Amino acid sequence: MLQAVGGWIDRLGAIWVEGQIAELNSRGRMSYLTLRDPIANASVRVLCETSVLRRQGTPPGPGDRVVVHAKPDFYQLKGTFSLRAREIRHVGIGELLARLEQLRRTLTAEGLFAPERKRPLPFLPNTVGLVCGRDSAAERDVLENGRRRWPAVRFEVRPVAVQGDRATREVIDALRELDAHPEVDVIVIARGGGSMEDLLPFSDEALVRAAAEAATPVVSAIGHEQDTPLLDHVADVRASTPTDAAKKVVPDVGEQLEIIRQLRDRGRRVIKGGLDREFTWLSGIRSRPVLADPVRETERLMDQVLEARDRARRSLTISLDRAADELRHTEARLHALSPATTLARGYAIVQREDGSVVRSATEPAVGESLRLRFAEDGLTATVDSVDALDGPTEEEPETREPRTSGRATKSGSRRTASKKASPSKKAASKKTAESKKAAEPEAGGTGTDGDTTTENITEGE
Repeated sequence: MLQAVGGWIDRLGAIWVEGQIAELNSRGRMSYLTLRDPIANASVRVLCETSVLRRQGTPPGPGDRVVVHAKPDFYQLKGTFSLRAREIRHVGIGELLARLEQLRRTLTAEGLFAPERKRPLPFLPNTVGLVCGRDSAAERDVLENGRRRWPAVRFEVRPVAVQGDRATREVIDALRELDAHPEVDVIVIARGGGSMEDLLPFSDEALVRAAAEAATPVVSAIGHEQDTPLLDHVADVRASTPTDAAKKVVPDVGEQLEIIRQLRDRGRRVIKGGLDREFTWLSGIRSRPVLADPVRETERLMDQVLEARDRARRSLTISLDRAADELRHTEARLHALSPATTLARGYAIVQREDGSVVRSATEPAVGESLRLRFAEDGLTATVDSVDALDGPTEEEPETREPRTSGRATKSGSRRTASKKASPSKKAASKKTAESKKAAEPEAGGTGTDGDTTTENITEGE
């Protein structure tokens, strides 16, 4: 079977193979190369005369991408396949750039370089993961600058190959290991400057996708300012150099102390200003008369209260005196207008048995019983007759007091009892009538204008 395979390979003609030189060993007249395809992750052994390498102006070395014109060769005893190179050429820079640009466009279309995917770095990371070459200048720059800025910072360093065919795989493995570390808060991938061919592993599609999948923020610090591998586009933060990466990842303790000092001074000024304003306000309050001399202010208020009390007392006394005078005047008027006062002056009120007042001598009928009410007592009389009065008699003088209430009635007739009284009783009745002529009776009473004479008068009924 090996013979069949060897025979089939021997019949093949020369072919062109493109790849990256992973290893290069020269032994006398012969040189041995390992050509690697980083995308397919495959490699093949190439043999050539050393003179083939020397034909190039710049002999190719490890990490260079080359195109090899070679004849396939199969060693049947060991069953190994190799290429015997007849010509080796450097791959043109323009072609490399075109391939990188095509890969960049593809990854951009997938959204791996979108700004919204970028994650902010922690202010003070607990532990910083560092992927770099073993004992490289990039490692020293990151460690020294990081510890100078923040002495307490901790690092987890993973040394890897940063060029050659093993670089991409080792960087990916270190990245994934640090991403799984529970205390690592940020990962820095650092490498010093070099040619574009030296930095090709950091534009590898597999590494770019691994950085995009990492849960921990990634900082790319590859080469110098002018170097921009694809890892710079996918990283959360790009640093121009490893030193710049240390500045971006770790805060400066001096700057932070200065910020704290400024904030402390600002807080002190704010507090002092607030206290000064409060003291000024308190001084203004204390300077007011009520607080500056509270006893005098209290005495002034007491004087005002006493003065107001005296004014109120005088006003109340005047009001009470005025009310008392009005009450006395009202009482006097009521007393003057009272029917009892009129009756006390000698007038009488004539009422029927039902209590209605007789206002005229013509109102009661002959024989009707009437009640005469005086100031202190009364009597009952019977109407015998009605006598007309043409004018005043000797016993009934013309002069009389005016009516006070309008309840006394004037009568132009004189009533005489049906039974004649004895002379002595007539004289007594006449004398009583004369005593009542001095004042006008109330409404319903009998006065000088009309008399009712009765016979057999019974007092106290």
